[in-house]
Amino acid sequence: MAMDLFEYVRGCTFDDFLLTPQCGVLPRRDPDKVDLSVRFSEHLTLKRPLVSANMDTVTRAAMAIVLAEEGGIGIIDRGFRAGDIEPHVAEVAAVKRRQHGVITDPHSIGPERRVADAIRLMEQTGVGTLTVVDGAHRLVGLLTERDVRFVPQESLVSERMTPREALVSHTGPLSLADAERLMIARKIKKLPLVDGEGRLAGLMTAKDLLKHKHQPFATRDAQGRLRVGAAVGAVGDYVERAVEVVRAGADVLVIDIAHGHSLVMERALTEIRKRVESIDIVAGNVATAEGARFLLDRGANAIKVGIGPGGGCSTRSTTNFGIPQVEALVRCRREVDGRVPLIADGGIRRDGSIALALLFGGDSVMLGSAFAGTEEAPGEVVFKSVLVPESQKIVKGPLKVFRGMASIGAVRDRLDLEDADPRELEAIGAEGIEVSVPAKGSARAVIQEMLKHLCSAISYGGATSLADLQDRFRKRPEDYVVKLTEASRAESYQR
Repeated sequence: MAMDLFEYVRGCTFDDFLLTPQCGVLPRRDPDKVDLSVRFSEHLTLKRPLVSANMDTVTRAAMAIVLAEEGGIGIIDRGFRAGDIEPHVAEVAAVKRRQHGVITDPHSIGPERRVADAIRLMEQTGVGTLTVVDGAHRLVGLLTERDVRFVPQESLVSERMTPREALVSHTGPLSLADAERLMIARKIKKLPLVDGEGRLAGLMTAKDLLKHKHQPFATRDAQGRLRVGAAVGAVGDYVERAVEVVRAGADVLVIDIAHGHSLVMERALTEIRKRVESIDIVAGNVATAEGARFLLDRGANAIKVGIGPGGGCSTRSTTNFGIPQVEALVRCRREVDGRVPLIADGGIRRDGSIALALLFGGDSVMLGSAFAGTEEAPGEVVFKSVLVPESQKIVKGPLKVFRGMASIGAVRDRLDLEDADPRELEAIGAEGIEVSVPAKGSARAVIQEMLKHLCSAISYGGATSLADLQDRFRKRPEDYVVKLTEASRAESYQR
């Protein structure tokens, strides 16, 4: 008799289950040889099912770059000061400029400018090569960091650049493979592209080509740039912010509010879609079939599932509303039935829960606390001692701050209430907490460990890929699901 999964998981979350091992057909722990690809949104596919949360202590450009290079995607948070859109745009632009197939808008300078101007532009943009163009945007040369070393600041760019006639350039489009062959043959590292009139059309670099070769799973757009998402809210300058981050290159928008099944979300989806028609919009958060249907019917291209399970969220304790995360995923999955992807957001406190989230309903998982404290997470490292509530142990620094986006600190910074009366802040009614977490190494190492454990789970599940395991589980969940008693939960997870 087929299992009624919905009834079986009522009131349950990740720590309530184990999975029954099956006959393995794959070697374990090798992410390079196992297909882990998933749909993140209706038109965006990831080769790895990992998403870094849009939280101001988790995802800015540095984190988003690592996630995209490792096959996932990062969502730049919306925790910027109200009315100040430029810093938000800058974070998105920094990710889009990190890697390229073809740099379609390389940083340029005129030949009549001074070396001092070129040095200043290199420092501001972080690039080591400038294309030199005339007033008609025709290529006249290249200028590198080496060209301006030990040179009088008043020297002209035209005196220090490598002129067009001494450069190897290419007219028209060029594939990455052909560009690599040309660079090898001519022993060059930079290849300018021009059109039939000599106007600059782009720049290809050996550094970018090597990244493409060494990072085959990276999440890239059609131009070879890393993909990145950006979050916006549903009040204030959210429409203008959405337009500007999309103009800067954001590949997906996330409308992120605590209660996505609401008229506020409906208005936000409608207003943003009027201004940005050709980009996927992720909406959330919801935890019920009705909430998922609400967002689906209003044009969401993906739905974020989770009311209150996250480590930085206090919604359940402050309002007593929410759905345990496994039940929420099953509810939403049954309603949406694959028409748009679901993003399991929150409640994942160990790597094994990633597999559970992807089986019970998620197409990808959004992680916050797992990446908090890494080198790429925003915030300064501090040295102090704190009591960790879960273990009742004193943890000594180094530490970093991790906070929910509805915490008083996050709301204060976003609304520029630094000098507000404490009573005014308390009146906000925060639904998030702020904690100190141990500082750790790069998020890249965290991701690699997660992927190894996910591949191992696929092997234990008798599948050949993540999609295969999901299909097997959803057809016959009774072959896999084991509900735990208090004793078996202790045996499984208490170490």
